[in-house]
Amino acid sequence: MADALKVGIAGLGTVGASLVRIIQTRANELTVTCGRAIEITAVTARDRNRDRGIDISGITWFDTPEKLAAEADIDVFVELMGGAEGAAPNSVRAALTRGLHVVTANKALLASSGVELARIAEEKGALLNFEAAVAGGIPVIKALRESLTGNTVSRVYGIMNGTCNYILTRMEKEGLSFADCLKEAQRLGYAEADPAFDIEGNDTAHKLAILTTLAFGTEIAADEIYLEGITNISIEDIHAAADLGYRIKLLGVAQQTDSGIEQRVHPTMVPHDSVIAQVDGVTNAVAIESDILGELLMVGPGAGGDATASAVLGDIADIAKSRPGAQRVPVLGTPAAALSPYKRARMQSHEGGYFIRLTVADRTGVFASIAARMAENAISLESIVQRAKPDSEDTAKTIILVTHATTEDSVRKAVDAIKRESYLAGEPQVIRIERPKAF
Repeated sequence: MADALKVGIAGLGTVGASLVRIIQTRANELTVTCGRAIEITAVTARDRNRDRGIDISGITWFDTPEKLAAEADIDVFVELMGGAEGAAPNSVRAALTRGLHVVTANKALLASSGVELARIAEEKGALLNFEAAVAGGIPVIKALRESLTGNTVSRVYGIMNGTCNYILTRMEKEGLSFADCLKEAQRLGYAEADPAFDIEGNDTAHKLAILTTLAFGTEIAADEIYLEGITNISIEDIHAAADLGYRIKLLGVAQQTDSGIEQRVHPTMVPHDSVIAQVDGVTNAVAIESDILGELLMVGPGAGGDATASAVLGDIADIAKSRPGAQRVPVLGTPAAALSPYKRARMQSHEGGYFIRLTVADRTGVFASIAARMAENAISLESIVQRAKPDSEDTAKTIILVTHATTEDSVRKAVDAIKRESYLAGEPQVIRIERPKAF
């Protein structure tokens, strides 16, 4: 039997502690499955004396991740600290430069430095695995990097942030406000004390940027994503969506167009009877559309210690099973040197149309003015509904428009024109509508 695979872990938080526990308690099964033992021989974390419910007494402790990466007698460096700057990138670079294999769950690091790190790994003949960086326990990285070889992918989209999905689910099912659902998410540990990174869509954007590169062979372009979070979604939007037969989800969408790659993260209305609409709570879902396979949807736990640790362990097991000199799968699906420059697409005609909610004064001529602004921008309306605003003490009304297929630019111009009218009260709400082909 081959020598044991020596693993060093930087970061012993929820995921790191779960990983240590699983490897220690399932050592025999892993040895049989991988053909060699997996041994944790070095660790580092911020606090050496913290009780994590695991036994690390026989494992060499390093005071910093950089020292562990540069000096430890290991085969694999596992980075579970997070962050795009400082210790995480420094230690990962040091490990790869030594020719060590690296496993990380750090989507921010990959979104900012993934191409650079891929180049180093490929030059050194090292593996850089990151299944846990996107959608937790869902094996979407392996699917795009290996299983769909030969397919031409046209679109990747999905629910990639459990915090946002939990909040939107609770708002719909229990009629709670966004603020109340956020507080509950924080109490349960689904949201951070500062939840901005999740609820403003940045977390989903980082994950989408990684999937875009794997799907389309372009350089990572996390700064080229149209970004909109869920902070402006009201219970009124949730109810209006339900009345129209939709549910609201925060989706990340990347698709190939004639003019380039379109990447966007925003709240989206999806048909209530679609599969992706049934993905509730902290669960994630990723859909891939390709020419040979067709449509693939993967659903599973998107976060949490055990789910993420499972994905990290899968990456470690792949390394344990690999053999020196074997052909390496490119880190980002395409060799780093062969990645195409990212070309941002023009925003295309949107097949599903748009939901537009306006709060207006209840007076003669409002409907006609709104219709005129839409017509001026060549927007065809599928439906227009007026209802009294339930919490209004004056004569304000809510008007809900659903458009046929049109462009983002046309909708924004029409809404901007309406905002200049004297009858508008409050900020308009605009939400895209998606009608998945198969889900």
